[in-house]
Amino acid sequence: MWSYVLKRLLLMIPTLFGILLITFVVIQFVPGGPVEQMVAQFQGFEAGGEGPGAAEAGYRGRQGVDAVRVEEIRKLYGFDKPAPERFVQMLGQFARFDLGKSFFHNKDVWQLVVEKLPVSISLGLWTFLLVYLISVPLGIAKAVRAGTPFDTATTFIVLLGYAIPSFVMGVVLLVFFAGGSFFQWFPLRGITSINWHELSIPGKILDYFWHIALPVTAMVLGGFAVITILTKNSVLEEIRKHYVLTARAKGVDERRVLWRHVFRNAMIPIMTGFPAAFVGAFFSGSLLIETLFSLDGLGLLSYESVIRRDYPVVFGSLFLFTIIGLLTTLLRDLSYLWVDPRVKFFD
Repeated sequence: MWSYVLKRLLLMIPTLFGILLITFVVIQFVPGGPVEQMVAQFQGFEAGGEGPGAAEAGYRGRQGVDAVRVEEIRKLYGFDKPAPERFVQMLGQFARFDLGKSFFHNKDVWQLVVEKLPVSISLGLWTFLLVYLISVPLGIAKAVRAGTPFDTATTFIVLLGYAIPSFVMGVVLLVFFAGGSFFQWFPLRGITSINWHELSIPGKILDYFWHIALPVTAMVLGGFAVITILTKNSVLEEIRKHYVLTARAKGVDERRVLWRHVFRNAMIPIMTGFPAAFVGAFFSGSLLIETLFSLDGLGLLSYESVIRRDYPVVFGSLFLFTIIGLLTTLLRDLSYLWVDPRVKFFD
């Protein structure tokens, strides 16, 4: 098994290199680079135009700005160097886990990620817990009562929630419960109140859950359909197997058959998805939900970085999230071995 893990870890290096290389090449042709963004700020209006690797001739966004000032900006951002040299320099930084410094926030990328992480954890982690706490029992109940009115009604509700986008549900919740045309029971923005530090510990906890109630609800309602249906189908598949029929024929109690035999085997595909879902919970903040509820998380940071061409943040977050994704995939594969000892790894 350890040789398999070592091979997978070594394969992550060319995979990561390829992702960074392709993204770097594409970025060179994206219009409106950071140099143009800064020049536009000097001119007092939004600039569009050509990317950092494109020719400057005919670019209206730089007209009226001294050429010496433009060259100073290019040198400040490192665009006075050839693209291959900048790429190699970036790889060297990433090899030391130095994600660089933001062009526009004037902060290290690591610091920005740490600052935005609490919001993404709040959205992702609670969504993960609630989705699984609802989906697994509901899926088991649907499998046991397959074909009954309960199964039909819950399927309709689950698919209805899945069909409604989370941001649409968020708008509905805001209109009804956050100062719209009906009730003002929940706050419109933020993850805590302004006076959060002055509150007692119970007050801080209540204030925190008060603020995240609506965004988490909007994300949960559309997120548990897949797990529910997967759990139901997995349980139904196990119920129809011969060992269950044999156990019933021997007179084993139905509850014991369900929880001691069916549940253990049916949960294998669900349990193996836990590592990816749990790790992803820290980085699964929804951009639209964060924007809608004015939550300053990683999703909003990534979007703003792309719009403003803040390349250190774009590449730094891409590097970090790619590593986490690759390690999570490996952990998911290994979880098959931990959950089901029948699975073997071959060299």
